[in-house]
Amino acid sequence: MNRESHHDHHHHATPDYNRAFAVGVALNIIFVVVEVTYGVIADSLALITDAGHNLSDVMGLLLAWGASYLAGKQPSLRRTYGYSRATILASMFSGLLLLAAVVVISWEAFGRFSEPVQPAGRTIMMVAGIGVIINSVTAWFFVSGKDNDLNIRGAYLHMAADALVSLGVVISGFVIWKFGLNWFDPLSSLLIAGVIFWSTWGLLRDSLNLSIDAVPRGLDPEKVRDWLAAQPGVVGMHDLHIWPMSTTDTALTVHLLMPQPPAGDEFLHDLAKQLHERFGISHATFQIERGDDDVTCLQSHNCAD
Repeated sequence: MNRESHHDHHHHATPDYNRAFAVGVALNIIFVVVEVTYGVIADSLALITDAGHNLSDVMGLLLAWGASYLAGKQPSLRRTYGYSRATILASMFSGLLLLAAVVVISWEAFGRFSEPVQPAGRTIMMVAGIGVIINSVTAWFFVSGKDNDLNIRGAYLHMAADALVSLGVVISGFVIWKFGLNWFDPLSSLLIAGVIFWSTWGLLRDSLNLSIDAVPRGLDPEKVRDWLAAQPGVVGMHDLHIWPMSTTDTALTVHLLMPQPPAGDEFLHDLAKQLHERFGISHATFQIERGDDDVTCLQSHNCAD
């Protein structure tokens, strides 16, 4: 039995979002203090409640920040993949927090249909307008990474959702103040809750899939299998596994059947490099087998009786 193993690592150079997280957390904590202060001055339960919602989003930012920090730590003897999976857990919890916010917003909205709130004052509209600016700016910090990193997408969605909620307060406050249409407030809240739910569902679905080691969304395992099978000298394969190491790094292991294995490592290095370039797989491990023993037959289930 002749086997040859090879490991090659191509880790993504993920952008450093530490400054974005720090500024975002600082801005939102200051805004929470402002909301509570003006909520007490204006005797507005709506502002105080929204401050509590903003505080939960600060917790979401801190969660994503902590996961991003852990992902950058080096592997250890016991944690051989490091802490990068923390980004998957953080994105999943971010999705759950956003869904909880949808439930709270919807519950309050239905309550306001039966008991309309008093017209929103200009103070409330002004404070909510500040919230739109702060949350929009914070969300903008994470725009560049929202399509490539679920953890960053979670932070982005938290801030974008808050910006929408604050914008809804401004618009509904103005409509109620000018036209007396009290029902517009709960209606706008329900519409905003629907938008948040629609954008959050994809985050939660993808993060749950990654948490159970499913092939990352956007990566077709059949194409990977077909490409590997088409490589020179490969007559078969078995035990092909593709799974996420984090929200940005993907791993692959496979046994390749090659009756005449390559003499050197150049073939394996090139294979790993092309997997990274073609499919974004950053951590590839190969085992080369001649396919001429019973162990290979038992593993591959492709041998004749």
